[in-house]
Amino acid sequence: MPGPALLLVAMAVLHTGGALATELFGSLGPAGTTWLRLSFAAVMLLAFTGRSLWRVVRTASRADLLATCLLGAVSAGMMLLFSEAAARLPLGTATALEFLGPLAVAVAASRRPRELAWLGLAASGVLLLTSPWGGAASLAGVLFGLGSAACWALYVIGTAHVGSRFSAQHGLAISLAVATVVAAPFGAPGVVTGVTWETAAAAAGIAVLMPLVPFLLEMMALQRMGKTAYGTLAGLEPAVSMLAGVVLIAQTPDLQQLAGTVLVVVAGIGAARADASRA
Repeated sequence: MPGPALLLVAMAVLHTGGALATELFGSLGPAGTTWLRLSFAAVMLLAFTGRSLWRVVRTASRADLLATCLLGAVSAGMMLLFSEAAARLPLGTATALEFLGPLAVAVAASRRPRELAWLGLAASGVLLLTSPWGGAASLAGVLFGLGSAACWALYVIGTAHVGSRFSAQHGLAISLAVATVVAAPFGAPGVVTGVTWETAAAAAGIAVLMPLVPFLLEMMALQRMGKTAYGTLAGLEPAVSMLAGVVLIAQTPDLQQLAGTVLVVVAGIGAARADASRA
C-alpha cells in the first residue's frame, strides 16, 4: 500500500482505539490503561518478531539502538500525557493540543517568519476549543496536552530516523518494549489495584488498535513518503479524533469547537504545503 493510504488507515485505527480506551479510565485510570495497552502491544510484537529481532539487535550499532530506546521513551511520554489530557478534555480538543507539536516543528523547519501565521491560526483554533475565558477547559488537561505535543514532535523525528535503520516491526518491537518499562512506574500501580479479567481482555483488544497497528503503519508510511505529505495528512488528526469521539463515546462538539478544529486542520495542511513550496 502507498504511504498516504497506510497513514489514513493508521489514523482511523488510532483514534478508534483512543476513544475506546477512555472507557477503561474509570477502572484503571489513564496511566494504568496506557501502561496495560503498551504491555500487551509489546508482548504481541516481541512474540511475533521472535528470533529475527534478536539477530537484528546483535548486529545493530549502539547509536541506532540508543535512538530506538529514546523513541520508546518519547512514545511512553506521548501516550501517558495524551491519556491524561483525554481524561480531562474532549478527544478532539486533546488531539488538537497534541498536534501543535509537529506543527511547530514544520513551521520552524520552514525558516520563514511569515509562516508563523500557520502556528498562530492553529493557536486560535486551540483557543476556541479550550475557551480559557470561560474556564470550561481543565487547566491540567491543557498542560498535559501541550506536554504530549512536545513528545509528538520528537516522536515524528525519531520514527523517521528509526524507520530508516530498522524494519518497521523490529524498530517498533524495541521501542514498545522500552516504552512499557518507562511507563511502568506511572501505570502499574493503577493496574494492580483496578484490573479484572474483563478490563484486561478489553485492554488487550484495544492494544491492537492503539498502539500496535497504528504505530506499525505510521513507521511503514514514513518509509514510503516524504515529511510534507506526512504533515499534510497528519493535519487531519484533530478532525478524525473528534469524529471518533462523536461516533464511539457520544462527545458531541458545539459550533465553537467545530470552528476550532477546522482552524487547526487548515493550519496543519497549510504549514505542510508551505514547507513543500520552500523545498
